[in-house]
Amino acid sequence: MTKRKFIQLNRKWHRYLGAVLGIQFLLWTLGGLYFSWTNIDEIRGDNLKQSKPSLSISDDFVSPSTFLNTGFTSEDNVQSLELTTILTNPIYRVVLKTTDGVKVKLYNAKTGKQRLPLTEDEAVQIAKEGLKISANLTNVEYLTETGKHHEYRGRPLPAYAITFAKPANTTIYVSPEHGNIQTFRSNKWRVFDFFWMLHTMDYEGRDDFNNLLLRAFAFFGLFTIFSGFSLFIITSKTIQKSFFRKK
Repeated sequence: MTKRKFIQLNRKWHRYLGAVLGIQFLLWTLGGLYFSWTNIDEIRGDNLKQSKPSLSISDDFVSPSTFLNTGFTSEDNVQSLELTTILTNPIYRVVLKTTDGVKVKLYNAKTGKQRLPLTEDEAVQIAKEGLKISANLTNVEYLTETGKHHEYRGRPLPAYAITFAKPANTTIYVSPEHGNIQTFRSNKWRVFDFFWMLHTMDYEGRDDFNNLLLRAFAFFGLFTIFSGFSLFIITSKTIQKSFFRKK
Protein backbone atom coordinates (compact mmCIF):
# COMPACT_ATOMS: atom_id res chain seq x y z
CA MET A 1 0.00 0.00 0.00
CA THR A 2 1.34 3.41 -0.97
CA LYS A 3 1.74 6.22 1.50
CA ARG A 4 -1.02 8.23 -0.22
CA LYS A 5 -3.56 5.39 -0.03
CA PHE A 6 -2.62 4.67 3.56
CA ILE A 7 -3.24 8.31 4.51
CA GLN A 8 -6.60 8.37 2.67
CA LEU A 9 -7.76 5.14 4.28
CA ASN A 10 -6.57 6.25 7.72
CA ARG A 11 -8.36 9.59 7.38
CA LYS A 12 -11.58 7.87 6.35
CA TRP A 13 -11.55 5.51 9.36
CA HIS A 14 -10.49 8.31 11.66
CA ARG A 15 -13.29 10.61 10.46
CA TYR A 16 -16.16 8.12 10.75
CA LEU A 17 -14.99 6.55 14.00
CA GLY A 18 -14.41 10.00 15.44
CA ALA A 19 -17.98 11.02 14.63
CA VAL A 20 -19.48 7.94 16.27
CA LEU A 21 -17.14 7.79 19.24
CA GLY A 22 -17.32 11.54 19.74
CA ILE A 23 -20.94 11.23 20.88
CA GLN A 24 -20.01 8.68 23.53
CA PHE A 25 -16.94 10.68 24.58
CA LEU A 26 -19.22 13.69 25.05
CA LEU A 27 -21.56 11.64 27.25
CA TRP A 28 -18.61 10.35 29.26
CA THR A 29 -17.37 13.92 29.74
CA LEU A 30 -20.80 15.21 30.80
CA GLY A 31 -21.10 12.33 33.25
CA GLY A 32 -17.62 12.96 34.59
CA LEU A 33 -18.45 16.63 35.12
CA TYR A 34 -21.59 15.73 37.04
CA PHE A 35 -19.75 13.14 39.15
CA SER A 36 -16.96 15.55 40.02
CA TRP A 37 -19.14 18.61 40.68
CA THR A 38 -21.71 16.96 42.94
CA ASN A 39 -21.41 15.88 46.55
CA ILE A 40 -21.58 12.08 46.78
CA ASP A 41 -23.07 12.34 50.29
CA GLU A 42 -26.00 14.33 48.87
CA ILE A 43 -26.43 11.82 46.05
CA ARG A 44 -26.62 8.98 48.59
CA GLY A 45 -28.98 11.03 50.73
CA ASP A 46 -26.64 11.08 53.72
CA ASN A 47 -27.47 14.75 54.26
CA LEU A 48 -31.12 13.79 54.75
CA LYS A 49 -30.58 10.86 57.11
CA GLN A 50 -31.36 11.23 60.78
CA SER A 51 -28.81 9.57 63.03
CA LYS A 52 -30.16 6.48 64.75
CA PRO A 53 -30.23 6.49 68.57
CA SER A 54 -27.82 4.07 70.19
CA LEU A 55 -28.87 1.23 72.44
CA SER A 56 -28.26 1.44 76.14
CA ILE A 57 -25.98 -1.31 77.41
CA SER A 58 -27.79 -1.20 80.73
CA ASP A 59 -30.88 -2.80 79.18
CA ASP A 60 -31.51 -6.43 80.02
CA PHE A 61 -31.57 -8.40 76.76
CA VAL A 62 -32.22 -12.09 76.36
CA SER A 63 -29.50 -14.29 74.91
CA PRO A 64 -29.86 -15.10 71.18
CA SER A 65 -29.66 -18.76 72.14
CA THR A 66 -33.25 -18.35 73.42
CA PHE A 67 -34.59 -18.39 69.88
CA LEU A 68 -31.66 -19.82 67.92
CA ASN A 69 -32.12 -23.20 69.60
CA THR A 70 -35.83 -23.42 68.89
CA GLY A 71 -36.79 -21.36 65.85
CA PHE A 72 -34.48 -22.83 63.24
CA THR A 73 -33.82 -26.07 61.38
CA SER A 74 -30.54 -27.83 60.70
CA GLU A 75 -30.67 -26.53 57.11
CA ASP A 76 -30.79 -22.89 58.22
CA ASN A 77 -27.42 -21.13 58.17
CA VAL A 78 -27.12 -17.89 60.11
CA GLN A 79 -25.38 -15.25 57.99
CA SER A 80 -25.63 -12.42 60.48
CA LEU A 81 -27.16 -11.53 63.83
CA GLU A 82 -27.59 -7.87 64.73
CA LEU A 83 -28.88 -6.11 67.80
CA THR A 84 -30.70 -2.95 66.72
CA THR A 85 -33.99 -1.08 67.19
CA ILE A 86 -37.35 -0.73 65.48
CA LEU A 87 -39.13 2.44 66.58
CA THR A 88 -37.00 2.56 69.76
CA ASN A 89 -37.82 -1.09 70.59
CA PRO A 90 -34.72 -3.31 70.79
CA ILE A 91 -34.76 -6.28 68.42
CA TYR A 92 -32.50 -8.98 67.07
CA ARG A 93 -32.30 -9.15 63.28
CA VAL A 94 -31.26 -12.61 62.09
CA VAL A 95 -30.38 -13.12 58.41
CA LEU A 96 -30.59 -16.74 57.33
CA LYS A 97 -29.51 -18.63 54.25
CA THR A 98 -32.04 -21.39 53.67
CA THR A 99 -32.87 -23.84 50.90
CA ASP A 100 -35.47 -21.30 49.70
CA GLY A 101 -33.03 -18.40 49.66
CA VAL A 102 -32.19 -15.63 52.12
CA LYS A 103 -34.71 -14.99 54.87
CA VAL A 104 -34.87 -12.54 57.76
CA LYS A 105 -36.40 -13.05 61.20
CA LEU A 106 -36.95 -10.39 63.84
CA TYR A 107 -37.02 -11.09 67.57
CA ASN A 108 -37.86 -8.90 70.53
CA ALA A 109 -34.54 -8.45 72.35
CA LYS A 110 -36.21 -8.32 75.77
CA THR A 111 -38.63 -11.24 75.46
CA GLY A 112 -37.09 -13.38 72.71
CA LYS A 113 -40.43 -13.60 70.91
CA GLN A 114 -40.49 -13.36 67.12
CA ARG A 115 -41.72 -10.10 65.73
CA LEU A 116 -43.95 -9.79 62.65
CA PRO A 117 -42.78 -7.75 59.61
CA LEU A 118 -43.54 -4.04 59.61
CA THR A 119 -47.02 -2.80 58.85
CA GLU A 120 -47.48 0.11 56.45
CA ASP A 121 -48.04 2.54 59.33
CA GLU A 122 -44.86 1.37 61.03
CA ALA A 123 -42.88 1.69 57.80
CA VAL A 124 -44.14 5.25 57.31
CA GLN A 125 -43.24 6.14 60.89
CA ILE A 126 -39.73 4.70 60.43
CA ALA A 127 -39.31 6.70 57.21
CA LYS A 128 -40.42 9.92 58.94
CA GLU A 129 -38.07 9.33 61.85
CA GLY A 130 -35.22 8.58 59.46
CA LEU A 131 -35.65 11.86 57.58
CA LYS A 132 -33.68 14.73 59.06
CA ILE A 133 -35.76 17.54 57.53
CA SER A 134 -39.48 18.20 57.63
CA ALA A 135 -41.40 17.32 54.44
CA ASN A 136 -44.94 16.30 53.57
CA LEU A 137 -45.71 12.69 52.72
CA THR A 138 -47.01 12.39 49.15
CA ASN A 139 -47.21 8.68 48.35
CA VAL A 140 -46.78 5.19 49.78
CA GLU A 141 -46.32 2.19 47.47
CA TYR A 142 -45.84 -1.46 48.32
CA LEU A 143 -43.33 -3.10 45.98
CA THR A 144 -43.17 -6.85 45.43
CA GLU A 145 -40.97 -6.74 42.31
CA THR A 146 -38.64 -4.31 40.51
CA GLY A 147 -37.05 -4.28 37.07
CA LYS A 148 -33.38 -3.95 36.16
CA HIS A 149 -33.75 -0.17 35.75
CA HIS A 150 -35.73 0.49 38.91
CA GLU A 151 -34.02 2.79 41.39
CA TYR A 152 -34.52 0.14 44.10
CA ARG A 153 -33.03 -2.69 42.02
CA GLY A 154 -31.01 -5.39 43.70
CA ARG A 155 -32.37 -4.81 47.20
CA PRO A 156 -34.64 -6.85 49.50
CA LEU A 157 -38.27 -7.24 48.49
CA PRO A 158 -40.99 -6.60 49.40
CA ALA A 159 -40.49 -2.97 50.32
CA TYR A 160 -42.44 0.19 51.01
CA ALA A 161 -41.60 3.16 48.75
CA ILE A 162 -42.42 6.22 50.85
CA THR A 163 -42.15 9.51 48.96
CA PHE A 164 -41.76 12.97 50.49
CA ALA A 165 -42.29 16.34 48.82
CA LYS A 166 -40.01 19.39 48.87
CA PRO A 167 -37.58 20.20 50.32
CA ALA A 168 -36.70 16.51 50.56
CA ASN A 169 -37.86 15.37 47.10
CA THR A 170 -36.89 11.90 48.22
CA THR A 171 -38.27 8.38 48.24
CA ILE A 172 -37.31 6.29 51.26
CA TYR A 173 -37.43 2.54 50.83
CA VAL A 174 -38.26 0.52 53.93
CA SER A 175 -38.02 -3.26 54.11
CA PRO A 176 -40.82 -4.76 56.25
CA GLU A 177 -38.92 -8.01 56.73
CA HIS A 178 -35.61 -6.35 57.70
CA GLY A 179 -37.46 -3.74 59.70
CA ASN A 180 -35.26 -0.87 58.52
CA ILE A 181 -34.60 1.78 55.91
CA GLN A 182 -32.79 0.29 52.96
CA THR A 183 -31.96 3.40 50.95
CA PHE A 184 -32.79 7.00 50.03
CA ARG A 185 -33.46 7.97 46.40
CA SER A 186 -33.52 11.68 45.54
CA ASN A 187 -33.59 13.58 42.24
CA LYS A 188 -29.83 14.03 42.45
CA TRP A 189 -29.38 10.28 42.73
CA ARG A 190 -31.65 9.73 39.71
CA VAL A 191 -29.56 12.09 37.57
CA PHE A 192 -26.42 10.33 38.83
CA ASP A 193 -27.92 6.93 37.97
CA PHE A 194 -28.78 8.09 34.43
CA PHE A 195 -25.25 9.34 33.78
CA TRP A 196 -23.85 6.19 35.38
CA MET A 197 -25.78 4.12 32.84
CA LEU A 198 -24.33 6.22 30.00
CA HIS A 199 -20.88 5.92 31.57
CA THR A 200 -20.89 2.13 31.87
CA MET A 201 -22.89 1.68 28.64
CA ASP A 202 -24.81 -1.07 30.41
CA TYR A 203 -28.32 -0.26 29.20
CA GLU A 204 -29.79 -3.42 30.73
CA GLY A 205 -28.71 -3.32 34.34
CA ARG A 206 -26.41 -0.25 34.61
CA ASP A 207 -23.66 -1.87 36.70
CA ASP A 208 -21.84 -4.27 34.34
CA PHE A 209 -18.43 -2.85 33.41
CA ASN A 210 -17.59 -5.98 31.41
CA ASN A 211 -20.28 -5.62 28.77
CA LEU A 212 -19.36 -6.07 25.10
CA LEU A 213 -20.46 -2.59 24.01
CA LEU A 214 -18.13 -0.83 26.46
CA ARG A 215 -15.23 -3.06 25.42
CA ALA A 216 -15.87 -2.34 21.73
CA PHE A 217 -16.00 1.43 22.25
CA ALA A 218 -12.82 1.31 24.32
CA PHE A 219 -11.05 -0.67 21.59
CA PHE A 220 -12.21 1.59 18.74
CA GLY A 221 -11.39 4.61 20.88
CA LEU A 222 -7.77 3.46 21.09
CA PHE A 223 -7.77 2.76 17.36
CA THR A 224 -9.03 6.27 16.64
CA ILE A 225 -6.40 7.84 18.91
CA PHE A 226 -3.54 5.88 17.34
CA SER A 227 -4.80 6.62 13.83
CA GLY A 228 -4.79 10.32 14.72
CA PHE A 229 -1.21 10.06 15.99
CA SER A 230 -0.13 8.26 12.82
CA LEU A 231 -1.78 10.87 10.60
CA PHE A 232 -0.04 13.63 12.50
CA ILE A 233 3.33 11.94 12.20
CA ILE A 234 2.96 11.06 8.51
CA THR A 235 1.61 14.45 7.41
CA SER A 236 3.83 16.62 9.62
CA LYS A 237 6.46 18.31 7.50
CA THR A 238 8.57 19.09 10.57
CA ILE A 239 8.68 15.46 11.65
CA GLN A 240 9.31 14.29 8.11
CA LYS A 241 12.19 16.71 7.63
CA SER A 242 13.74 15.79 10.97
CA PHE A 243 13.42 12.11 10.19
CA PHE A 244 14.96 12.32 6.70
CA ARG A 245 17.77 14.58 7.89
CA LYS A 246 18.80 11.92 10.41
CA LYS A 247 18.70 9.36 7.62
